[in-house]
Amino acid sequence: MIYAALQLEDNRVKKVLAKANYPSKSSNSYLYDSSEEEVTLEKISEDMPLRFVGFYSVVAFKANYVFLSRDVIGGKPLYYSTTEFSSFKSLVENAKPVNPGEVLKVYYDGEVEVKKYEFDEVFSPDPSPKDWGEVESLLEVVEKELRKPRGECISFSGGVDSSLLAAIHDVPLISVTASEREEEYIRRAAKEIGRELYLFRFGEREVKEILPEVVKAIEEANPFHVSIGIPIYLSLKKAKELGFNSMIFGQGADELFGGYKKYESYSGEELFWVLKRDVEMLGANNLERDVKLAYKAGMNIITPYLQWNIIKAVMKIPAEYKVRKENGEVIRKYSLRKIAEKYLPVEIAYRQKKAVQYSTKTTSILEKIAKKEGVSVKDLLEKFL
Repeated sequence: MIYAALQLEDNRVKKVLAKANYPSKSSNSYLYDSSEEEVTLEKISEDMPLRFVGFYSVVAFKANYVFLSRDVIGGKPLYYSTTEFSSFKSLVENAKPVNPGEVLKVYYDGEVEVKKYEFDEVFSPDPSPKDWGEVESLLEVVEKELRKPRGECISFSGGVDSSLLAAIHDVPLISVTASEREEEYIRRAAKEIGRELYLFRFGEREVKEILPEVVKAIEEANPFHVSIGIPIYLSLKKAKELGFNSMIFGQGADELFGGYKKYESYSGEELFWVLKRDVEMLGANNLERDVKLAYKAGMNIITPYLQWNIIKAVMKIPAEYKVRKENGEVIRKYSLRKIAEKYLPVEIAYRQKKAVQYSTKTTSILEKIAKKEGVSVKDLLEKFL
């Protein structure tokens, strides 16, 4: 987590208060958080979103201005005013977001200069037709990148995304759920893969305990985001209690490879561009929430599917190899499942899994708590802001 505040006098910096909590880092004149490569002074430039590899946010102090920037997906949150800068908007009075792909110069006289770079400039999406041999070459890139050493433990649900990561990386698995049925499947899947499993059952009491923390961390009372954030935060907290500092998540696989049910309504180039848009929006729709929860837990969240080389490769795979119809059955995440076949039993590689807020029963628990208090879920959450 990044925080910095300036005390100005006659448009000059009189005093700087700056702090970076793990996993964010600080140097003599800048603060940052990044997912793949370290930020150095040489990399802090006006075209940083084009050249830097991975998610990042950076605050750098220059002679006449403060330099701010984020990657084109927006994987690390950052907010600002003329004198305050932070990963959390609640810490900045009259906060404005640094949008994905932006480079800002906040001058000490209050002027703000903005330059914007786009997703397409970095990842060059290409929906042109390709045969299976060309697609296999792109999937080899994905597989190679996934095999890079990453993280200390895995958030495990038993679905193909986390199961493939579990099969590749020999680290402990951590699962949280309120569902007895899901617990049985998770235990069976972990045993099939041959990995050590820490599984924690939660219920209404645990949800009520952490609800204020989750709402305050993600800085919104949106029931959808809170219901997803609860199991993520519980996983991060349990990992921290077990002594881990970094945790691997499968975020991004659904958007990259076509995992959601809604994608069955599209086909061809239309589906390709729908998927591309969802990848482009991962920061606002998913990662800002998840990273804030990780900051709150004092953990580093790692997303192997969202490595830059993987995104570049998958943005060249035609949609027909992501959502594919075979023998009358629609197979979502087809290309990813073809990789998973090499590492997992067929049952796990082709398992269709519910979204985390439903599979863990988090949504129903929130509805139950709200009903007992005689309010809507939205009103229940609002009071914690």
